Amino acid sequence: MKHLTNKEEELMNVIWEQGPQFVRDLLEQLPEPKPHYNTVSTVVRGLVEKGFLKTKQYGTTHQYSAVVTKDEYSKDTIKDVISKYFNKSYASVVSMFVEEQDISKEEIQDLLKQVEKGKKKE
Repeated sequence: MKHLTNKEEELMNVIWEQGPQFVRDLLEQLPEPKPHYNTVSTVVRGLVEKGFLKTKQYGTTHQYSAVVTKDEYSKDTIKDVISKYFNKSYASVVSMFVEEQDISKEEIQDLLKQVEKGKKKE
């Protein structure tokens, strides 16, 4: 899966949260300073080309909706980061959080319980 730029992700978040949108609706929901209509339109067309959005035509205007869910994109992005920076080792990721004290003992115990539940299902 291709990755999103910050602007693309900002627009996708609106669509993921609000559902299908027209360019003018997207523009209304963006923070100030708002980009130009044509800029938003160009970014949205790029998202269609990348396969993140699909379009439905209403006369001369188009409504855009997500093809890729936020959950799918998030999972793919995390897997890419773990592959790129942690040599595909989830243990290295957890170890980093432990070393940085960003994860508590209770959270680690919860993770271990999830692993055990997953193994029982197999």
